[in-house]
Amino acid sequence: MSDDAESVAAAIARLALGRGVTVAAAESLTGGAVSAALAKAPDAGRWYAGSVTAYLSETKFRVLGVPRGPVVTPECAAAMAAGARELIGADIAIALTGVGGPGDEEGRPPGTVFIATSEADRGDVREFRFDGPPDEVVEQAVDAALGLVLEHLRGR
Repeated sequence: MSDDAESVAAAIARLALGRGVTVAAAESLTGGAVSAALAKAPDAGRWYAGSVTAYLSETKFRVLGVPRGPVVTPECAAAMAAGARELIGADIAIALTGVGGPGDEEGRPPGTVFIATSEADRGDVREFRFDGPPDEVVEQAVDAALGLVLEHLRGR
């Protein structure tokens, strides 16, 4: 985890604790890296509710309630976030789905990532295009996801 990701995760911890909210995650292409970053943050046992790593499409459908169909879409990211929030019982959830590479998936080029936040009364989905080999795409996606959680918490 980069120093920047570590400091963003620490800021998430401070805000979540200060607001008395819990955070959850649902991940696909990042394979649990967002969860690892959040779990390493200060006092994670008091605000980090947990995560679901749903790498296979079938897991997204069965566990998170994602509608059957393409999974590299903003709709899938939104459904993953809402599904994780409800399944885990958290106040806020972040979810990521996309194409790490090296090849295209579902007609989307490598580096295409959709990241969604979900809360009972609001949600957001953003599309990103990251460059580099799969490991660099994952790292950039983790940084972006942590940044969105922080942004979401600041917007409360």
